[in-house]
Amino acid sequence: MPATMTAGPADERVGESEIGLAGARLVLDPAGALWWPAERALIVADLHLEKGSAFAARGVPLPPYDTRATLALLERMVARWLPRTLIALGDSFHDRGGAGRLGAEERASLALLGRGRDMVWIAGNHDPEPMPDIGGLHAGELKLGRLTLRHEPAAEAGDGEIAGHFHPVARLVLRGRSLRRRCFATDGGRLVMPALGAYAGGLNIRDAALAGLFGGAFDAHLVGAARTYRIAHHACLPDR
Repeated sequence: MPATMTAGPADERVGESEIGLAGARLVLDPAGALWWPAERALIVADLHLEKGSAFAARGVPLPPYDTRATLALLERMVARWLPRTLIALGDSFHDRGGAGRLGAEERASLALLGRGRDMVWIAGNHDPEPMPDIGGLHAGELKLGRLTLRHEPAAEAGDGEIAGHFHPVARLVLRGRSLRRRCFATDGGRLVMPALGAYAGGLNIRDAALAGLFGGAFDAHLVGAARTYRIAHHACLPDR
């Protein structure tokens, strides 16, 4: 990651898709983050850092580069938006020992990400306790204005909830080919973020556990190379 970030919100290579949530104007980053211009806050979910090393410890061989790839993606988004606050909505590490397995390069990347800005680590089910030596602020959830940011969606949430946990994905068939993409899921009242982690799996938005959060019509905003694509949930297909 370069020591000086010179890109910013005016980067025209990214197609901005705006949505409204409880009166807040939010921008969907096509890489899977949420930009809140009024707060200069960049919000991400489910990084699952060090998932590869966690699996390796259990005898499941995976290439040990997931943390590096995930942080590189996060670095590009930080350079794009230059946030005042960076907020991670839980499951930032795959397990409670994840921070202890970080390599020197990855620790340096985290330190640079936090330079000159506030970093907020929301507790997740994989990382319920603060991780040692990664800096930043730790919280169970965060309330900013009319928005509530937490890891797992609440059973009875009012308008303005932003959460992660479910790793939403949407499946379509286009020109005879099946396409399965990470997505944001929202009905304008609450929003569930896609997982950013390189090794994070995904739950189909037609699954009852995810669709049941909305209780009616909602949209999937599929991530793409340069923009997001809004698709009504009923136009998406369940997994086979």
